[in-house]
Amino acid sequence: MSQETERLRRYMTQQVGDCCEADVETRIETLRGYRSDAGSAPDEDRTALKTLGDETRHRIVRLLVAAGEELCVCEITPAVDVSDSAISHALSDLYDAGLVARRKEGRWRHYEATPRAEALLGALDATRGDRQ
Repeated sequence: MSQETERLRRYMTQQVGDCCEADVETRIETLRGYRSDAGSAPDEDRTALKTLGDETRHRIVRLLVAAGEELCVCEITPAVDVSDSAISHALSDLYDAGLVARRKEGRWRHYEATPRAEALLGALDATRGDRQ
């Protein structure tokens, strides 16, 4: 019996009182089933979460969600208060992560939050402070 299996057996014995090898194997199979059901997060999910982890990018997405409309880069820059190059880089990363949509009109670029960004921020807002 491996060290991990032994730990699980001790835990189960403490929780349910009596535990045998078959109980441990049944529990391991159940847990492996959860792993299969949960699957692996697609790369684009991890990219979106990582992208929101940067303060500037997070602030830009929050601004776009709050605005509820397209904003020109020239409107985003003074509201976020970082350099033009930082805004440009952040918007590029947000676009690549699928969190903003962009549209070019002449020499102006307009950005808006995608439904994915709105849903992610909505989930964060709705669950903030929830700890069990």
